[in-house]
Amino acid sequence: MARDPGKQGSNRALRTGVVLAVIALSAFGVVQFARQQASGDANAPATALALQDGGNAAAPGAAAAPAAGPGFDRLENPGRTVVRDQTGAVIATFTDGARTVAMTGPARTFTEERFTTATITTTTWVRLAPEPWAPGAEKAEWFAQWFETAKKDTSPDVFDIAMQYADGAAEETNPDGLLFRGDAIFGPVEPQGVARLEQSDFLDYLGIPYKFPDVSKKPKAAHKGALDCSGFVRMVYGFRLDYPLLGTNNAGPGLPRRAWAMAENGPGVALIPNTRTRVTDYDALQPGDLVFFEVEGGVDELDHVGIFVGIDSTGHYRFMSSRERANGPTFGDLGGTSLLDDGGMYSKGWRAARRI
Repeated sequence: MARDPGKQGSNRALRTGVVLAVIALSAFGVVQFARQQASGDANAPATALALQDGGNAAAPGAAAAPAAGPGFDRLENPGRTVVRDQTGAVIATFTDGARTVAMTGPARTFTEERFTTATITTTTWVRLAPEPWAPGAEKAEWFAQWFETAKKDTSPDVFDIAMQYADGAAEETNPDGLLFRGDAIFGPVEPQGVARLEQSDFLDYLGIPYKFPDVSKKPKAAHKGALDCSGFVRMVYGFRLDYPLLGTNNAGPGLPRRAWAMAENGPGVALIPNTRTRVTDYDALQPGDLVFFEVEGGVDELDHVGIFVGIDSTGHYRFMSSRERANGPTFGDLGGTSLLDDGGMYSKGWRAARRI
């Protein structure tokens, strides 16, 4: 997997010296990311699954010859490759131009009892491929070994890591003594003692300087342990999973700093471009996608970003983000429901989506 050229030594120690505990799970209804697929059902046999090795369909009542391997279907809007097993069930979805991969794996349930009674149960594990996908990349040299490993991988993925900064999350340090996970606040209280300040990037949470490809930055001491909305996304995808990061808001080979810049200049695929109107295209989404909002009023600019986590136990499309009222990362409903389809503040303010 490609590494962030600005990764510090403390992060290298983090990757090699820490064994992360997977979040304790409880059972509830299953979220199928196949809602994003044209078939509409991840477990239903594909009606147009390509025959393996040029073979013919078995006659009625005859034993079918074993398939030589997974099947690869091409779908559009966005262009993507869906990998299916011999029964036609979806194993993974790779999107052209994006590194995020939706893998099917064991069901997990995420809860946040302080802020919502809704739960998220999902069989989707969001991983990062070593490079952006392109049509036919299943024949690339890197694919076979990476895919075999990813199918069996139950190490923390995007969702597990995101929950390591939610309310009540346990703290953990790396061998160098760097606190790299634990309940994050949104930001320090402003001098007037009313609101909490933004501008808390992942390096502020960590309290370490960071060298990006385009600039070097030092942490703000007062923001130690804090993550604003875009800082949270950069912590999960960038610092923890090595997605390349930029220190500015310019276009370049990585995620920019602010929400509007991620939407406009970010890498990957603009699933839903910002037309400055409310979005209701829920079926375009796949767990792990970034969703963008205009909710603060004033300047008509995208001012909030979250990670789409799937359909919750109440049947709604739910996302996770860091926000002021909950004082940190949450998929709960304090200060506005974390839903895209209920007509609430964030639902009305949803403007765009990007798959990185």
